[in-house]
Amino acid sequence: MTSKHFDVVVLGRSIGALTAAALLARRDFTVLLLGQGERAPAYKLDKRTLLRRSFTMLAATSPTWRKVIVELAQSQTWKRRLEAASPMMQILAPRRRLDVPPDMALFGREIDREYPELRRLVDDLYAELARVNGAADEAFESDAVWPPGTFWERRETNRYAAMLPHVRAEPDADLLVEFPRGHAFRQIVQASVLFATHLSSVPPPFAVARLHGAWTRGLFTLPRGEEEIEEFLLDRITAYGGRCLLDDRAASIHMKRGDAAGVIIDGDTAPTGASFILADLDGEAITNLTGGEGIHKRAQREWPRITSSVGRFVVSIVVRKEGLPAPLGPESFFLPGERPASPRVSTAPAPPGRSNPFASRPVVRLQRLRRPDDPPGEELLVAETLLPDRGALSREDARRAVLSTIAAELPFLEKHLVLVDSVHDGLPVWVFENGRRRTVERASLRGASSGPEPMVRQLEVDPPGYLGLAGEPIRGPIDRTLLIGRSVLPGLGQEGQLLAAWGAARLVTRTDRKKEKMRRDMWSKVEIG
Repeated sequence: MTSKHFDVVVLGRSIGALTAAALLARRDFTVLLLGQGERAPAYKLDKRTLLRRSFTMLAATSPTWRKVIVELAQSQTWKRRLEAASPMMQILAPRRRLDVPPDMALFGREIDREYPELRRLVDDLYAELARVNGAADEAFESDAVWPPGTFWERRETNRYAAMLPHVRAEPDADLLVEFPRGHAFRQIVQASVLFATHLSSVPPPFAVARLHGAWTRGLFTLPRGEEEIEEFLLDRITAYGGRCLLDDRAASIHMKRGDAAGVIIDGDTAPTGASFILADLDGEAITNLTGGEGIHKRAQREWPRITSSVGRFVVSIVVRKEGLPAPLGPESFFLPGERPASPRVSTAPAPPGRSNPFASRPVVRLQRLRRPDDPPGEELLVAETLLPDRGALSREDARRAVLSTIAAELPFLEKHLVLVDSVHDGLPVWVFENGRRRTVERASLRGASSGPEPMVRQLEVDPPGYLGLAGEPIRGPIDRTLLIGRSVLPGLGQEGQLLAAWGAARLVTRTDRKKEKMRRDMWSKVEIG
C-alpha cells in the first residue's frame, strides 16, 4: 500500500527533467522530483569551486524555452539573469584567430582577414542558416509533440515538420558542399556542432544548421552556468508546490497490473504512488528499475538500440587573471595543428607501455567563467573534449593533452596556473605554487568521488528515429512512463531535451481536462505580450 501519492514523479536533475517538473507544477499537478543519483554541477577544493560538466545555455533563444519562461511567468526575471556573449565564440588554431561577434559586419571583416577566399561562400552559408532557423523557430513555436508517437500526433507534427528545410535530405548530405574539402572552416562548423549535439557523430543537415546557428545568432551566458539554471527551475518547482529531493533516488518502479504505479525511494519500504513517471533515463534504465516487468510488446519489437563509444571529458582549470589575454571570450574552440608541445605542461614522458598522449591533439572547447564567488585575482576555465573509448588518447592522459592544447595557444597560461582537476580520470588534483606542481589527494575534495566518475556520454542510435533527429520515443517502454532525457531527440542537443520535456508535459496535462482548461485560461496578456 502506498504511503503517499503524487500526480507525477520526475527522475533526474537535467534541464529536461527540471523543465518538465516546473511546467507540471505550474499546471497544478502534484510533483515529486528525485535527483536519481546525478551529481551537482559543482564541487570544491577549499574555497575554490570546480565544475564536473560544461554548460552553455544554447537554447536561450529557442521558441520552446521562450514558451516555458512565459508559462512560468518569469520573462523579466530570466532576462535579468542573462548576459550577452561577445564574441559569441572564438576559434584559436595555429596561426589562426577568428572571432564570431554578434555584429555580422564585424564578422565579415573577420572572414576577410582570415579566409578572404571564402567570403562569398560564408555569406551564402549564413544566409541559409538564417532561413533554416527562421523556419525552425516557426515550427517549434507550435504546441506539438516532438517526436510524435500516435497517428494523430504524427499528423499534427508532420504538418510543422514540412516547414523545415533539409529534413528530407540524405543523412550524409553536406551543408557545406561548396566549401573546399579539408578546409579549416569545415572543422570550425563541425566542432561547434559536435559539442552541441548529443550524438557521437555529425547529425543530419537540418540539425547542423540548427546547432551551429545556436552558437552564432545570439549567444547568452549565465554567470554561474548550470548551477544557475538549476537553481532557477528548482525555485519555480517549489514555488508552485512541487517537492524536490535531489539527494534521493528511486530504487525501483512500483508496478500494478503491468503499469507503472509509483516508485520505491531508496531507504523506504512502502512505495510512493504516482500517476506518471517522467525520467531523463533511457528506456533500458527504466526497464531495469522494473526488473523487466511490464514491457509492452511494441517496445520489445521496435525499440531503438542506444549505445555509446564517446564521452565528454571535462577539466577544471583555475588560473590567475594575468595569465589570460583580455580578448579571450566566454566560449572558445581550440583546433590543434602540427606544433611542438608546451615544454612545462605536456612533455613529461609517457609511462612505460603507454602510447604518447600527444600523438593526436584533441579539439578542445573552453569556457571562461567569471563567477561571482571566485577568489580575487583568479578565474575558472572549464575545458571539454570528446574522448572516444578506443581512441589514441586514454582517460589517464587526457588531462595533460587538454592542458597542452590550450597552453599551445595561450603561452602565458602555464606560468599562472593555480589548480587543475578532472573528476573523470581519478588522478590527484594538481596544485601549482611558485611554478612547481604538487598533488592533493581526491579525499580533500568536497562533493566529488575519490575515484574516476563516469563521463556524460554521446549517443549512437540504431535505427535513427524521427527525421534522423530522434532516438527513443517520449512514451517509455512501460505504460505510464515518459522519457525526457538526452536519448529522445539527441540530434538537437539541449533544444531536443526541452522539446521532449514540453511534449511529455503536454501528454500528462491532456489526461486531466480540468487542468488542461486551466492551463489555457491562465495565460495572462502581459506574459503573452
